This record gives sequence, structure tokens and C-alpha cells, in this order.
Amino acid sequence: MIDQPTIDRILDAANIVDVVSEFVTLRRRGVNYVGLCPFHTDKSPSFYVSPAKNICKCFACGEGGTSVHFIMKHEQLNYFDALRFLAKKYHIDIQERELSDREKQIQSDRESMLIVNSWAQTYFTTQLYEHIEGKSIGLRYFSERGFREDIIRKFQLGYSLEQKDALYQEAVKKGYKKEYLEKTGLIVAYENGNVNDRFRGRVIFPVHGLSGKVVAFGGRTLKKDDKTAKYVNSPESAIYHKSNELYGIFFAKQAIVKSDRCFLVEGYTDVISMYQAGIENVVASSGTALTQPQIRLIRRFTNNVTVLYDGDAAGIKAALRGIDLILEEGMNVKVVLLPDGEDPDSFARKNNATRFAEFIQENETDFIRFKTRLLLEEAGSDPIKRSSLISDIIKTVAIIPDNIARSVYIRECSTMMEIEERILLNEVNKLRLQEGEKQASVSRAAQKQVENRIPEPIPGNMPHPEGETEHAKPSPFEAYELALLKYVVKYGGTDLYKEKDPETQEEKVIQYVAEYIKTELEQDDLTFFTPTYKQMLDECVNLCREEGFIAQRYFLAHPDPNVSRLAANLISEKYQLSKYHSKHRELEQEEDVLKQVLAKELYSFKNAYIQHQIKEVQNKIKQAQQENNPEEILAFMKQLEQLNMIKRVISKELGERIVIN
Repeated sequence: MIDQPTIDRILDAANIVDVVSEFVTLRRRGVNYVGLCPFHTDKSPSFYVSPAKNICKCFACGEGGTSVHFIMKHEQLNYFDALRFLAKKYHIDIQERELSDREKQIQSDRESMLIVNSWAQTYFTTQLYEHIEGKSIGLRYFSERGFREDIIRKFQLGYSLEQKDALYQEAVKKGYKKEYLEKTGLIVAYENGNVNDRFRGRVIFPVHGLSGKVVAFGGRTLKKDDKTAKYVNSPESAIYHKSNELYGIFFAKQAIVKSDRCFLVEGYTDVISMYQAGIENVVASSGTALTQPQIRLIRRFTNNVTVLYDGDAAGIKAALRGIDLILEEGMNVKVVLLPDGEDPDSFARKNNATRFAEFIQENETDFIRFKTRLLLEEAGSDPIKRSSLISDIIKTVAIIPDNIARSVYIRECSTMMEIEERILLNEVNKLRLQEGEKQASVSRAAQKQVENRIPEPIPGNMPHPEGETEHAKPSPFEAYELALLKYVVKYGGTDLYKEKDPETQEEKVIQYVAEYIKTELEQDDLTFFTPTYKQMLDECVNLCREEGFIAQRYFLAHPDPNVSRLAANLISEKYQLSKYHSKHRELEQEEDVLKQVLAKELYSFKNAYIQHQIKEVQNKIKQAQQENNPEEILAFMKQLEQLNMIKRVISKELGERIVIN
């Protein structure tokens, strides 16, 4: 079997645009991509690919889903063979064997650590808003930085009390194990038995993974003490690898797709200030040099990166290597130098999104031209330094995969450095030839170690959609079930009703969305009549109270491919409001009107059920009349009257005009 962490790595690595574009010619349309559907005779493009949601969908034939579903259908592979196909494409090793007890424990540990981090984030935020120390120090600091309350809450900022073990004591009281508090780095335990909170006396910046789960924390001290580190971050752990994460990516991903550009900055406050100023497509490397996993994370959403610098020459030179890696991935890189004395945080606080965008447009420079000018200024007339500069620039140009772009840069660098284009071209080709031979050698060695090969396609291997047999009788209420199931998939783990505990004043969740839907149906002796839909609702109800549960991610990565494909279909959205409506109307977010929408969908389902019952009773009355059975006619007439009364109530709630039959 393929263990769940490996499946998660495959799903996270698989870029839907990257996967589909190998088989379909795609072109951009708004925030999505579109092409001719490979699964039916398609004369006009109807196959949509959404980078933000990482799914695809044909709105003509209905095929689509995640990258796994696309490969299953296109290559006629089963679920696990499709995973192997993608693992091979993204060079992910698969160890297919029964998990040992230790591996099962590791998997359990990961889940426990995520639960602990989720609780810690809530704890830090609570201290910020409700503890006198948090309000007077932490909240005051954020306010002085100019952060609005809605932004503070969105990024889930917090505060850790100065008391050395305040978090630890509260966590133990709540039943959390010391083992997981230590593994996540929330506490530091000493051999003598003492325990300190790692982030005590600091404002807290939670680090969210791509799925929205809190994987780590950053803490900034507010003390002016040279002996105290300004920032302290969570240590590496089973759930956090700093080189794989980008601060702000969870909040920025849709904006990156929409603008087809990602701004790259250095720190937490840079991201938050720019986001507050209206520039939402921004992420931070959190003070570390860029890594390939971070770059590929950006590439899932755009090929265009703009790096913002505050003008510090030493910092810029240290970051050049990371930008070379971006070029190596075939991405477009531009650089913007901010005015002297400004960093992205301070500049964003002084300028709105329009002014910021104007400044960038006026001052952004292509990276290679920028790097060439920077090194030329440093080298001056020193021939040895100029020789070193030329070698450095040639290495950068040589890694660009696109032939045309590489040729253009060789020509421009030739002019800027006053060297014959032919000489530069020869050196670039020499470097590329050496790299090609090196890669070929590595590939040959790797090929010998490949054990998992993709089997031949097996005809008829695809299961029937929705997991039903072809002859299964469909539910007459399927359309209404699907309308509700969409909210189970998208918001099943979202709290719908809360109340404050009169003693502790802590907010407790009374009902989550999935629980509300199931309870409302059961009150009228109803349920989902389609087995797969009922299974999904029941699973969500059972899991929604678990810490860190996100319904959409759970169903998209569901081990049953029929469930995950259905989930992808339910979150697909073909139509968007026109530019006019987006510009001239204040849009209501679905989440903001969730209670009203759910109530309407539930009443629609109940109304359909009652109408179905009414028709059945009317047919029974006709049959009783034909059989001349007055007792049955009377009984059915009473039943019909009761059903019509219920229909009036439901129709009134729906705001419909009714006609009694």
C-alpha cells in the first residue's frame, strides 16, 4: 500500500496545469486555463483547469477532478497506479509495504502535532485579545505597526505571555501531552525537569501550510536587548520543514493566480503590511535563502515572480543564488529596489495598492540586467573582478531553459559587458553541455534503481461514477442531495453556531455545518438516499470536531477515487460575475450567508420530498377509487391533507406561491 503521507506529498507536488498541459494545449482565460477536452469530441474549448483549486473539469462531458483523476481517465489506470505515475513524474519515492508499528506511530504523531499547533494558535490569539498583558503589549505593538483588527484576525496573530511556562501549564490542563508540545517546539524541556515556553514574551506569527493548517510559529521579542534574539522560530519537525514553506502562501494563492504574479519579500510584517494595503499576492521566504521546494510552490500558481529589495547591497548579493534557482525553473523574474530607508513593510504602510503598483511598474527591472549592472558597478575597471563577473553572469544565463530567452539575454549581456556575443554563446553552450552530460549520468544511475514501473493499461479498470452499479436506481432527490453535499465538501468542518460558556466565557462550537445538515434532515426522518452521498455526510460528521480538519482537503484526497472525483466536481465553478458586476456591486461571499443558504437548500430538499409523497398518495387515492374502497380513500385523503399542510409551511419558508392540488 501507499501510506497517507506519501499520497499527500504526491497530491501537493502535482500541479494540475503542469499535469494536464502534457496532454492538452491550454490557454489562459481569466484566472483559469481552458482547452479542448481530451475525453470527448470537443469542437470548442470546454475543458477548464483551475490552478487555485488544483482541479480540472469539462463542462460538456463532466469529466475532471484532481491530477490523479485526470491521469486515471486519460491513461486508463486505477487510483494507486495513477499515484505511481505522478510520483514518477515528480521524483517521489514510494515504499509500498505494510506500515510498521513505528511508521504508524509517526503518522499518528504528525496528526497529534497538527492538533496541538491548532490549539496553540487559538491560545495565543486569546491571550492577545483577552489577557491584560497581551492587550497592553502585543495588541498595542500590532496597532502601532498600523495593522487593522481584521488583518490581525485573518493572519491569526497572537501573543505569548512573559510567564515562563504559561502555555505549558494551560496545555497540560487541557489534556495535551508534553511529548507533542516538545516535538512541535512550543516548549523547551530540560534534563532537570524544568520546562519553558519557547515563545514567551513575544508576539506570535503562525505559519500556515498550503492547506491552511498551522505548521509552525514565529515569535518576535519586543525587548531592546542585544542578548535576546529578535525572532525565534519553531524548530524543524515532522510537520514543518522551513525550506518547504512560504509565509502567507495560504492567503495569497488565489490572488497570485488572479494577477498571474507573485511578490516575494523577506519577513512576516512585509507580507502583512502589503496584504493590508491591498496587495494580496505576496509571500515571504522568512529570512532564508530561496529553495527549490519553495520556488515550485510558487510555480504551481504563476510563472512570474517580482522580488522586492530594501536596497541593502549585502542582502541583495546573498539572495542572488536563490533567484538563479527561479530562472532554472523556467520562471520570469523581475526585481524592484525600494527607496532608501524603506522596506516592503514601511513602504506599504505609506502607500495604497494603486501607488504601490505604479511604483513597481516604473521601477521593476529584469533580473539578469539587474544582476549584470550590480556586478559591473562592483567590479569597476578591475580586470580580475570583471572576469569573475563574466563567469557569474554566464552561469546564470546558461540555466535558463528557454532557447529564445537565453539568446536574447546573451545579446544584451554582450552589449552591457562589452564582450563579443560569440564568446558568450560558446561559454554558455559549453556549460549547458556539461550540465546535460551530468544529468544524463544521474538519470542512468537512477534508472537502474527504479523498482516501481507503470503497468500496462487494463481495459475496463475504471469504476462506475459515484461508486454505484450501472443498474442501481437513482434517488429521485439526487439534485437536492448534491446541492447540500456541496456545502458538506466545502464547509463541512466550519463552525455554524457558537455560544459562550457562562462560567469560563470561552466560545464553544454548538454545531458544525455537516452536523447541522444531518440534524435538520433527521428531525424530519430524512437522510441522503444516495449511498455515496450519505457516506460522505456521515464521515464529515464523524471528523468535523477533530482539530485541524478541513473538509475540502479531506474529500479531495479521499482514498476512494469516486469520492474525491465527486468532491472536485462539487467545488468546480464554471461561471463568474462579469467585470461590470464585480466592479459596481459589493459581492456577498458564500461563507457570509451560509446559514441562510443552507436553510433554503434544506427546505428545497424537504419540499421536493413532500411533493413526491403527495404524488404517491394521489396515486393511491386513484387506485382506491378504482377498487371502490371508501375506507382507504378516506385514510389517504387525511394523509394528503396533512402533507399539504406541511407543504404550505415549507413553501412559506421558501417564499413561494403555492397551489394546492
